[in-house]
Amino acid sequence: MSGFYEGGYSGYGGDGSQNSASGSGGGGYNYSSGGASSASSDAFFSGSMGSSYSQQTQPNSAPSHGYQHQPQQQQQQQPPSIGNFNNSSMNFWNPAMTMAANAAVSGGIGDMNSQVMMNVAESMGKEFLQKGWAKAVPGLERSMLGLRPYFAVDNSYVKRKMTKVLFPFLFRDWARQEKLEPTPDGLVTYALPLHDENAPDLYIPSMSLLTYVLLCGLCYGSAGKFDPEVLPDVTSKCIVTQVLEVVAIRIGFYLMEAPVALLDLFSYTGYKYLGLSVNMLCGLVVGHFLGYGHRAYYFTYLWTATAVSYFILKVMANCIPRRTSAVGPKRQFMVLGFAASQFATCWFVSQTNFLQ
Repeated sequence: MSGFYEGGYSGYGGDGSQNSASGSGGGGYNYSSGGASSASSDAFFSGSMGSSYSQQTQPNSAPSHGYQHQPQQQQQQQPPSIGNFNNSSMNFWNPAMTMAANAAVSGGIGDMNSQVMMNVAESMGKEFLQKGWAKAVPGLERSMLGLRPYFAVDNSYVKRKMTKVLFPFLFRDWARQEKLEPTPDGLVTYALPLHDENAPDLYIPSMSLLTYVLLCGLCYGSAGKFDPEVLPDVTSKCIVTQVLEVVAIRIGFYLMEAPVALLDLFSYTGYKYLGLSVNMLCGLVVGHFLGYGHRAYYFTYLWTATAVSYFILKVMANCIPRRTSAVGPKRQFMVLGFAASQFATCWFVSQTNFLQ
């Protein structure tokens, strides 16, 4: 007869040949009592601490309290738990990465706050700039820091700026907002595009150029003339034309001794791709349904080219100071020339050969 006690200990029987007891508890210790015939009885050992104690009695003798440790070879070492692994290995990461990894291991990734994930992405970006490949490539870190303000945009800014480029006649305010914080060198700093709709950005020009190139590929494909070389050809033509235009405008600013940032010029001259995308889209849609793709394209071109030219007129009038070099070209002529150049460049990079 055997009895089990879960209180963490076991009692002693009067005669070990008749009774044997085994006890188990959460403390990880096991006590047993037995007589001479206890070798045939079952023994139960349990516990997570890896220690066990036994108690044996000889026939016709009082129970003795002799404790014997199990051999260390029988004690199996448990593998490190996941939590300990996280605590030891995650010390190499920042706290945000540790929180993300622990949540992924424990299955609570769905309950994480979105702010934690944003902190992880921000820390990874800072680590890339500070310790990553940004410093390994000469000039890459400086370029990334210089391009960052031109991509500080949101959805509301993109909507307002696209409306201002396509319908500039409806707006009256064209001056950029200056920051109130003084700079050590005394230069004037302007607000980011996120806070000022008149600030130049490179997000809209880059996305508009990509959209225009894809629409040109669709135009070639709808006419059955698509070739993989179409996309790089259109892209290179647009970029080379814009670079030459920027160089010409930069020379004009240099002759007038007017300071201007080079990336600002790439931004202002890149807004034409938005009008070109609208022209190509109208030509494709009208040509597919009505068969007047050329007429629809050029009709839209008259509006978009005029809008972009007026936009450049207002922007350049605010970029060029009132007082310029006395020996340089006249300010009003340069502003009109910069605005008129948009008609020529939009016409030159147009792809209307295969419009229906």
